[in-house]
Amino acid sequence: MHTSSTSRHRTTRHGAVRALSGFLLAGALALTGCTAGGDSDSSGAGNDKAAAAGLAGPEGAKDTGGARGGKPGGRKPPKLTGTHVVHTATLTVRVKDVHKALGEARAAAEDAGGLVGNESTSRDGGGRERSRVVLRVPQEAYEDVLHALEGTGKLLGREVKAQDVTDRVVDVESRVKSQRASVARVRELMDKATKLSDVVTLEGELSTRQADLESLLAQRASLKDRTSMATITLSLTEGAREGGGGDDDPTFGDALAGGWDAFVTGLRWIAVALAAALPFAAVAALLLLLWLRVVRRRATRPGPDSAP
Repeated sequence: MHTSSTSRHRTTRHGAVRALSGFLLAGALALTGCTAGGDSDSSGAGNDKAAAAGLAGPEGAKDTGGARGGKPGGRKPPKLTGTHVVHTATLTVRVKDVHKALGEARAAAEDAGGLVGNESTSRDGGGRERSRVVLRVPQEAYEDVLHALEGTGKLLGREVKAQDVTDRVVDVESRVKSQRASVARVRELMDKATKLSDVVTLEGELSTRQADLESLLAQRASLKDRTSMATITLSLTEGAREGGGGDDDPTFGDALAGGWDAFVTGLRWIAVALAAALPFAAVAALLLLLWLRVVRRRATRPGPDSAP
């Protein structure tokens, strides 16, 4: 009986130990799960924050660069105030005295601070004088000089053009700035180069870039000249002489004189043609006379059957 109670006591102890072990294992698993869950949440939150920071970083950099430079990753364009326009005009004016009108046109251009360019003078078939002159005047005096030239006589033709070249001026200015920076970089590399082959290569590159820079500078100078000075091409034609009717319309006398001139000219050409054909006509007449003489001799010569 004592043995039976001892066995029962041992069985009860083992059950209590097992229950305690199960409870401790469940608690440990619970603690491990909570710890893992907390670590997972913290790492997820950290990853989310890092991802958000990573996504926001480039955008923030782009926004900052755009705010500083005006354009993302670009250089500020040169600031130029106002527009740049090329003004050209062509006038055809009929005047009584070409020399006098030409002097007035020169004076108008020079008084406005301009200059006189190409000039040519000629006479037509009727003996009337014609002149063509190119005037360069400042833009601010362009309209005044234009009106002054129109008032020198009767205006026959007027053509005025205005070309906006602001975009081209801005582009050339920007390219000049970039090309100068490029030349400066090549010069810095040449100063640091130690090998002869590198120096030779950089010298060729520097020569090419300097040539491009000079071409851009020439374009800029041409644009500056064309936008600061307007071009006016003036053609002057002489009108009718005094006492000739006051205009260029032909009269009855002019038509009669023209017809007589045409008649005389026709007679002159006929005389020239006859003079040119006279040698051939003389040779032909001589040959005809010789032929007729031979024919007559044969006709008058007696035949062999005729009586003596």
